[in-house]
Amino acid sequence: MKLKKLALLVTLGVFGCYAQSSMAAGDLTPAGAEKAGNKDNTIPAWSGATDQPHGNWSWGKPRGDFSKYKDEKALFSIDAANVDKYADKMSPGQIAMIKQMKGYQMNVFPSHRGCSYPDFVLNNTATGAAKSKIAADGWSLADANLPGIPFPAPKAGIEVIWNYLMRYQGVGVEWMDARTTVSPRPGSDIGVDTRWEQAAYFPWGKKGTTSPAAVKGVQQGFYYAFKEPPALAGQALIQNYFLAKDAESFYYFTGQRRVRRLPNYAYDTPLIGFENQLPNDGLFMFYGNPDRFNWKIVGKKEMYIQYNNFGGTNTALRAQGIKLPYVDNDARRYELHRVWVVEAAVKEGVRHLTPKKVFYFDEDTWLASDSEDYDGQGKLWRQKESGVYPAWEIGACTNTALYYLNDFISGRYVTDSNVSGGGKDLRFYPEASGNPRMKDEFYSAENLRAISDR
Repeated sequence: MKLKKLALLVTLGVFGCYAQSSMAAGDLTPAGAEKAGNKDNTIPAWSGATDQPHGNWSWGKPRGDFSKYKDEKALFSIDAANVDKYADKMSPGQIAMIKQMKGYQMNVFPSHRGCSYPDFVLNNTATGAAKSKIAADGWSLADANLPGIPFPAPKAGIEVIWNYLMRYQGVGVEWMDARTTVSPRPGSDIGVDTRWEQAAYFPWGKKGTTSPAAVKGVQQGFYYAFKEPPALAGQALIQNYFLAKDAESFYYFTGQRRVRRLPNYAYDTPLIGFENQLPNDGLFMFYGNPDRFNWKIVGKKEMYIQYNNFGGTNTALRAQGIKLPYVDNDARRYELHRVWVVEAAVKEGVRHLTPKKVFYFDEDTWLASDSEDYDGQGKLWRQKESGVYPAWEIGACTNTALYYLNDFISGRYVTDSNVSGGGKDLRFYPEASGNPRMKDEFYSAENLRAISDR
């Protein structure tokens, strides 16, 4: 089946999407998912709480060693020989990966629904559901009780993407040693391999209830500094993203020893250092303001997505993105879950290199697990994938570890938030705990000048 036809099938919603609007409130979880499993018992009922580690885990210990499901065996594998049998529970991007990448397969495990949120996040979700609203501009988040899920019963696609952008990750996340890789061009053996440190800060993520106004409309602060290769070492970025206005970006250039404002460093602008293979809004599946697109809920479907996958947090894993033209089969673990399918189409009169995007959001967490980008001719361009797993230190699930972007046109792929090959595990902060990167004043041009190498 051709890729364009597969894309059309998803757009038309013939993959078994179904409405949720007729369900009673008691049939839904506090996050807005269906409590019940499916009729085939291949998706279980919601467990009611976030899975806890099996054993005495603390940060720095390999997370996968403490997973409740670490000894499970795959039920079956999807590969080029049987992909058509399972295509109704896959995305066009997943199918394209299997059909185009020799040896690529998806190992499918038993499904588990052990993802929820701390009580104060669920309380904010319940008390804020009637309060949350999109502004008159049609895209910005005007009000919500945070941290919480602004729209547990979304009526429009823009509400779903804000559920994702405002996903609870504590006050922030820190990567002290991680990497981004870009595979070599076809016919070459030289790619991109960088190491860096990074922090994301959410001023509304602290325990309690916070309004957008109380944090001056800040969606997140972001810090990034290259460690390797030598040509990039010392270059650093600070950004502030907002709920209702353009982002502010400041970059320290080592050769100039100056901090410069980057006024257009957002949307489809390529990130510095990655040979035009990683756009700004490709970070974390989708990153930045959603204002250039019209967002439409296509429906819901059952789909194999990465779940309870700790491969992306495994520092002992062979470095991903260097040798094979895809992430190792054993580093990806799939389960059958229900997802929201949301399509983003670029607004009339607005430019974007990928004028159509399709996203698949896990119903229990609103986390983006899979996505596709399409070019101006409607051809499948990129597939992006990430995995849902519990972040025990914050009592919620996340998809912030290893995610990747496969480019079907260039024949290359990118891994990001990648701690494989000897990095350090990322760390979530339920409270600021004196960490200077979890404070408002860190995310300024003046501070970037002060902390950057001279």
